[in-house]
Amino acid sequence: MADDADAIAVVVRELLSAVPAGCTFLRPVTESGAVVDFLVVATSGAGADLLGLGTTRTGRRLTQLYPTIAGGPLWSAYLRVLSTGEPTSLENFRYNQAAAGIAADSSFVVSVHRVLDGLLVWWERVDEARRRLDRTESLGSLGWSEYNLVTGEMDWSPGLYRIFERDPALGPLPRADQAAAVVPEDAPVAELSWQTLDSGATADVTVRFRVGDGTKHLRILSDLARDPAGRPLKIYAVVQDVSARERSRSAIERLSDQLHTREMTALAEHRLAAQLQQLIQPVPREPFPLNGLRATVGYLPAESALRVGGDWYHAQTLPDGSVLLAIGDVAGHGLEAANGMAHLRFALVAWLSIGLRDPGELLGHMNRLCVQLGLTGTAVIGVFSPVTRRLDWARAGHLPPLLGRGGTAEALKPPPGLLLGAVAGAEYPAAAADLRAGDVVLLYTDGLVERRAMDVGTHLDWVKSALSAATEPDIADPLPGLRRLLRRPSPDDDTCTLAVQVV
Repeated sequence: MADDADAIAVVVRELLSAVPAGCTFLRPVTESGAVVDFLVVATSGAGADLLGLGTTRTGRRLTQLYPTIAGGPLWSAYLRVLSTGEPTSLENFRYNQAAAGIAADSSFVVSVHRVLDGLLVWWERVDEARRRLDRTESLGSLGWSEYNLVTGEMDWSPGLYRIFERDPALGPLPRADQAAAVVPEDAPVAELSWQTLDSGATADVTVRFRVGDGTKHLRILSDLARDPAGRPLKIYAVVQDVSARERSRSAIERLSDQLHTREMTALAEHRLAAQLQQLIQPVPREPFPLNGLRATVGYLPAESALRVGGDWYHAQTLPDGSVLLAIGDVAGHGLEAANGMAHLRFALVAWLSIGLRDPGELLGHMNRLCVQLGLTGTAVIGVFSPVTRRLDWARAGHLPPLLGRGGTAEALKPPPGLLLGAVAGAEYPAAAADLRAGDVVLLYTDGLVERRAMDVGTHLDWVKSALSAATEPDIADPLPGLRRLLRRPSPDDDTCTLAVQVV
């Protein structure tokens, strides 16, 4: 009999070793005919447990591994399945153990089946996945929904409840109530979305909804799943609250009206430029942290006319821990350039919120948007990995970043990349730079190095000298000094700089 049990254990271990999920085979331990514990006979290696033990749990008792499990709901489920043979599942099993290095409250989905002479237990940890999803939705003002066209059932993510300011206990907002909440003027846009889905394409529309006492602009990206016969089955939708972006755009349009309807003094125009710049991309006064980096930003309007320009930047730690660095310049001056700058920067934020990370791919999307809007401009986009200290970057007609290291400064070797808006199908290959602790990377717009009185090379040499001086080995904090050295307004063009130090 023991030989049979050993043979079963060997087979089960072999099977579970290939299972790509958390799976464990338990055998009851009995005393005087009663089950007093369970022995871990085999376990898959795909998912480590809370203790990080993996397959080393084999041969140990559950009460040794997880002291608080005995007598709890999962323990009762084990005994019940062992006795009746009826499988069961726990959708939100919570495990608590007061031990260092273990999350105080962990949640799992667990399924239990009686197999051979023991129990086959499948488990998946869900608290960490739910936490990541919730943070991602919160950061991007995102939510998702699934609507079953056959059963009428609907499922909402926590983020969608937040967007609609609805108590999750009430369940998703009924379809009729959703339709009633659409601002009447936007009803044709919603109808266009249905027609797009029916044609087999993905719908991407922005619709105004009445929510609470106000109105929200919601961007809705939806697609349709069909059954094998081609009949509509489910609608999947990702929703983003873009009200802030729309308010900013409205503010820009209001400020534009002010410029066109009244004669303004140079001082008034300068104040308006400052309002626009602060509205679209606030410039921090002090260095600020990013994951594995410290950053500082400088922005100076053109000296000669106090004009609003199209220079922009973006620096953000992404949910996966990498860091996005970007800088660019929309051609032209005035509110038209500022409006183009707002389009590009807000579009970049939106693409990041749905998980796009590749610099070349992001520039490709930006190029297509410029073609559609009739804009031209330049940009550099980089993604920095704090783990490998590698910077992957691509450019579109923009000057390459400068690298300051140990008192020297050189431009990174640039990959090819056409001007944004020049060719609809342009591609933007990426380059990579391996960075070290203490390195400083400087991204900048052409206002920093272009002067009518001298060629680009002459002023670029001055910038390199400033970067070299700021990164001398005996300087612990180069960013404030570098920002001061570079604070020289151009008479002809705006200047934007983004400098980051590897920490």
